[in-house]
Amino acid sequence: MTRGKRFCILFIIMAIHLQSWNECPAKKSILDFVADVTDEGSQTFVSPHDRIAVFDNDGTLWAEKPAYFQLLFALERVKALAPENPGWKTKQPFKAVLEGDMKSLAAAGDRGIIELVMESTSGMTTDEFSKIVSDWMTQAKHPRFHRPYTDLAYQPMLELLDYLRMNGFKTYIVSGGGIEFMRVWMEGVYGIPPEQVIGSSIITRFEIRDNTPVLLRQPMLDFHDDKAGKPVAINKFIGRRPIFAFGNSDGDLQMLQWTASGKGQRFMGIIHHTDAEREWDYDRYSMVGRLDKALDEANSRGWTIVDMKKDWKRIFVFELR
Repeated sequence: MTRGKRFCILFIIMAIHLQSWNECPAKKSILDFVADVTDEGSQTFVSPHDRIAVFDNDGTLWAEKPAYFQLLFALERVKALAPENPGWKTKQPFKAVLEGDMKSLAAAGDRGIIELVMESTSGMTTDEFSKIVSDWMTQAKHPRFHRPYTDLAYQPMLELLDYLRMNGFKTYIVSGGGIEFMRVWMEGVYGIPPEQVIGSSIITRFEIRDNTPVLLRQPMLDFHDDKAGKPVAINKFIGRRPIFAFGNSDGDLQMLQWTASGKGQRFMGIIHHTDAEREWDYDRYSMVGRLDKALDEANSRGWTIVDMKKDWKRIFVFELR
């Protein structure tokens, strides 16, 4: 099959499976890249076992406003457990939660979120934690859209995940979010199994409880999977440098740089939040998902930037219903 015929076939597949994308440079760059690395007769061909694609989660595959969804989960846990933990009234970031001080809470950053989750869920087993997360995901509603948080997944990115897998890619999550929080629901929403989810983790301890082996969550950080931690985690848990990477913030910059530094064809993509009406409009000055240095580097190095307002026909899964 000639490259021209293969390109036409891939274009048809793309049109069918990326229905939520407008015809735009970002979509074309994806099409061109996949055609290049899957054409067995091309010098740019990449064997399937090296077709590794990595994705950030918050702000890349689902929304992250008004705050990271895991933070909203942690806020509810802290408020519910506050009567049993009077010391939280004077200890940050718990004090900020109880006083509704979102500015101080935002200043605590990802590590503050991790601390909230660690202390509000320590001592329970990993199975108990999974049950709490699952129940919360079933019952909780987003404050703006009044829908389950899993409905805030981006339909165009779900289509992209499917499209890549159809073309022999293995898709991974590489997120600053808690790994056990994400693994509960990601396979059902993204089609990504637990073993392909990489995130921040806390220390767990094996113990026999009532004659049953369990893993107990400890209030101690094991690994923070953000910024420079992302390429470290990719190397540690995947063992192959990705050829395709998508993020949306400065927290993803090092993952994109690591992907770009490899040999052969490489794809680096950034979601730019530009749609205040359908979602949110933010980048350089946002306290959540700040996109500043990564945006500059993407522009200077010719990485693919997805303009949410211009490039996507629809944003959320529920727009199809």
